[in-house]
Amino acid sequence: MKDSTFEEAKKKIYRYCAYQERCHQEVKNKLYELGLRSAQVDELIAHLITEGFINEERFAKAFAGGKFRLKKWGRLKIMHELEARGLTATCIRIGLKEIDDQEYGQTLVRLIRKKIRETAEGNPYRLRDKVAKSLIAKGYEPDLVWKEIKTQFHG
Repeated sequence: MKDSTFEEAKKKIYRYCAYQERCHQEVKNKLYELGLRSAQVDELIAHLITEGFINEERFAKAFAGGKFRLKKWGRLKIMHELEARGLTATCIRIGLKEIDDQEYGQTLVRLIRKKIRETAEGNPYRLRDKVAKSLIAKGYEPDLVWKEIKTQFHG
């Protein structure tokens, strides 16, 4: 690859990383899309890490906090998404610390109450089941979901 193309890719990847937090895998994929070869990708990734453009811990914190606050995802779904992006267990743990336990519990209660209101089901057992399934699918821990559903249905 010509140096001019490498320099163009470098400028593009700086903008890409400055726009929002990125994990190594996203940056690597983007560099390959821009036509760089493996050695160039590795060199540029190392440079971006050294210069602080990409940081897996920072990405994990931004991702976990954002997905919880904006999309109301549970910890399990966030954890699986971070694993799928190749983050280490340590980075994932650090990212999940961004989610306050009290806020997490309050969000779960709000989501359960909302789902109960929105779900048209006369049978209380089927209603509980539907509500639980939807929140478990959103990444909330099954034991927490069921504990809170029992509280909502039994006072």
